[in-house]
Amino acid sequence: MPASAQLQTRQKAAVAGGVSTRGIFADRAQNAELWDVDGKRYIDFAAGIAVNNTGHRHPKVMAAVQEQALRFTHTCFHVAPYESYIGLAERLNALAPTGAENRTMLVTTGAEAVENAVKIARAYTKRSGIIAFSGAFHGRTMLGMALTGKVAPYKKNFGPFPAEIFHAPFPNPFMGITTEAAIDEIERLLSSDIDPERIAAFIVEPVQGEGGFHVAPAEFLIRLREIADRHGILLIADEVQTGMARTGKMFGIEHSGVRPDLVTMAKGLAGGFPLSAVVGRAEIMNAAHPGGLGGTYAGNPLAVAAAHAVLDVIEEESLCERATNIGERMTSRLKTLSQRQGMERIGDIRGLGAMVAFELIEDRASKRAASELTTRIVAEAEKRGLILISCGTRFNVIRLLAPLTIADETLAEGLDILEEAVEAAFSAF
Repeated sequence: MPASAQLQTRQKAAVAGGVSTRGIFADRAQNAELWDVDGKRYIDFAAGIAVNNTGHRHPKVMAAVQEQALRFTHTCFHVAPYESYIGLAERLNALAPTGAENRTMLVTTGAEAVENAVKIARAYTKRSGIIAFSGAFHGRTMLGMALTGKVAPYKKNFGPFPAEIFHAPFPNPFMGITTEAAIDEIERLLSSDIDPERIAAFIVEPVQGEGGFHVAPAEFLIRLREIADRHGILLIADEVQTGMARTGKMFGIEHSGVRPDLVTMAKGLAGGFPLSAVVGRAEIMNAAHPGGLGGTYAGNPLAVAAAHAVLDVIEEESLCERATNIGERMTSRLKTLSQRQGMERIGDIRGLGAMVAFELIEDRASKRAASELTTRIVAEAEKRGLILISCGTRFNVIRLLAPLTIADETLAEGLDILEEAVEAAFSAF
């Protein structure tokens, strides 16, 4: 029996059923390639869901972690603080695009960063309401699920959720939701559902991740900032997936020129090690009382060392520019493919930088979701040695998240496999 099959059997007997996985059991990985326990090679167009922006096991990241491991691995920053945490905070303060003096706190997961951003916003404004958006994903904790705008699989059967969380439509030109319509709905929400003086913050992804890689139009973010300023509401940019050069800039919101009050970061921040951050304007970040923020593992020294190396690699290897180049190559290939006869079920191609997706539909008139076709493409790619992941509230979007360090020849090979997988899946339907 193959090692993968054995592990599947063991997993079923040992791991909770709610922990969904694929059939690829990793043995080793390097940059944009992964080998499973049976020796099969894969090109990785998932990057651990945008975690490995600097690739698997980047040499500088691994060296930084190894050096730190020789000194200490944990003290708890609240008990015995260390310079590397402070130094990383200084670097993130300088990078975060708030246009003001910033402060940083480090935690471990994206959901923790989101929850702490909400805590900080509430402490500063003395308000409790939060407005998120349809299609949003902000984590699997109770507050994270409440903020998330996608029911299955994240919210189903897990309620009730925390109160005073509201959702407004996110712009989606493909489905006819314009910026104007989305803004009008926010104004309606503030006049009919909740007093704007009770809203602490808007939380928005510059590009929705799990929601389907919908890019927030610059005009939408500008108008959102105007509404926030009018009512004393804070603007939280959730950059958990869009941050760390993924979109062609260090942070996705920089494409719009809008300055957020708070920024959440995780995923690509530490190159595969668990670390997240909330960075924001100093007066806001300092609103919480001493002891109100933090956690036992928050700002783990190994992860902090990795993050310092990641920031160095992003600068030294010009990964913002590289993300733009990768995205252009992916988008060009997909557009050429979609224009071929018989490929009409590729309904939309969208993204920002190296955060690219394509949406599958039954036909271009009805735009009905082709979720089964989407699943088939992912499976056909996996058979051929390419790791893809899907997303979208209708389960019909395939997202491409190759490491930003991927070699040109590996990227070309991956795109060839992607095209073969699409062709094979289309021929079966």
